[in-house]
Amino acid sequence: MPPNVLLFLTDDHGQWALGPSRNDRILAPNLDYLADTGTVMENAFTPTPVCSPARACLLSGRTASQHGIHDYLDNLPTHFRRDWLDGQMTLPELLQDAGYGTGLVGKWHLGNDDKSARGFDSWGALAGDYPIDATGPARYCVNGEIRTIAGPKASIITDGAVRFLKNRDKDRPFFLFVGHVSTHSPWEGHPERLVARYATHDFAEVPQHETYPFGEQNLESRYLIDRSEPRAALAQYYASVTSIDEGVGRLMDTLDAEGLGDETVIIYTSDHGLNCGHHGIWGKGNGTLPLNMVEESIRIPMILNGPGISKGQVRGEFVDHLDLFSTIVDLAGLQHPCDIEYAGKSFRHILAGESSENWRQMQFCEYGNVQMVRDSRFKLVIWHDTGEHRLFDLHSDQREERDLAKMPEHANRCDDMLSRLRDYYDRFSLPHSSGVRPGGPETTNITSPWCRGAG
Repeated sequence: MPPNVLLFLTDDHGQWALGPSRNDRILAPNLDYLADTGTVMENAFTPTPVCSPARACLLSGRTASQHGIHDYLDNLPTHFRRDWLDGQMTLPELLQDAGYGTGLVGKWHLGNDDKSARGFDSWGALAGDYPIDATGPARYCVNGEIRTIAGPKASIITDGAVRFLKNRDKDRPFFLFVGHVSTHSPWEGHPERLVARYATHDFAEVPQHETYPFGEQNLESRYLIDRSEPRAALAQYYASVTSIDEGVGRLMDTLDAEGLGDETVIIYTSDHGLNCGHHGIWGKGNGTLPLNMVEESIRIPMILNGPGISKGQVRGEFVDHLDLFSTIVDLAGLQHPCDIEYAGKSFRHILAGESSENWRQMQFCEYGNVQMVRDSRFKLVIWHDTGEHRLFDLHSDQREERDLAKMPEHANRCDDMLSRLRDYYDRFSLPHSSGVRPGGPETTNITSPWCRGAG
């Protein structure tokens, strides 16, 4: 029987905010254990640094310029009452068709949260209540029934995941999608027993900068905090990671109790990154105007643990959600649908400890009409609405403050990277879905400026 798959997709969990990313000041022993006994992909990225399109990339295996979702989906009826992945084969559908029992608990954020999405046998989604506080009452759709439940969302979501594991069809492998939300703003109201652990923490590992040199803080962003008290927000953010980690531990214990520990691939990742004062930004790709592609916005944690995955391995290859989609399909013994060309490749062989000699040397990201390409040292970002592009040397300029694009000695590098970026999105875009097509993406839920800062 193919392996079970337990997939955690946490909202707004920056790669920097995890022990395997060399931040040992966050208390997350269960995630640390998964990393120590599994494989960490230390150069993992989101294809799009905002919520809904990033989730669609992972669930469909398509770039945003193929699936057509380019911004977060708010609760307007025109956005909420629609299946945004209609006509596109999704990961849960593939697995369900292959005999998997499939379930979701937590955040969906791809439209119609209050009814089961295609491909899921069991459904326990937050029913469109965004943004999300830590403990207040929220509506959940539990297999078609809307319930209002108050309490720590990390615990409520974990409760639903435990129920799925205990009540599953034991004759079928399972795919369980756990969408934690506690790391999302507002950063307040997390259990005091967890916040108190960070009461005296100095957060020296989180650089605080006053301004971002290439844009302004998005003043409509829901990430705005009292910037004179960043420690209070950081204590809450760290506590949110610890609360999610407790839920990860509960599910690991449940797997063991159900005799599934050796038959289940556990994957922990997030939809995109987050800045908590890094670069002078509080937020992700839409934390600034114009939109940004700083490392903290695009880097994500990615830990994989289970059968066929090397223990104690840290790999440096570039991977993203598109590759993760392909890897899960491969682990399940399945094939991609044949309707489009998929950008992602399975890295199952990397997880097994094998060579990656022919793996790609560049990573690509997009957010609407903003696109990025980077290699092991240099990053190029282009804003297609103005045509402006910037080049950064990530070795000597980790804050991404010095634009090298206009320096003659970098002209050939810029031309080459722009050409590679164009070739990639020419190959992995569809005319009606491209983020840079005339008129802009359909899912721009604001007219001007481009976005409001949620997701």
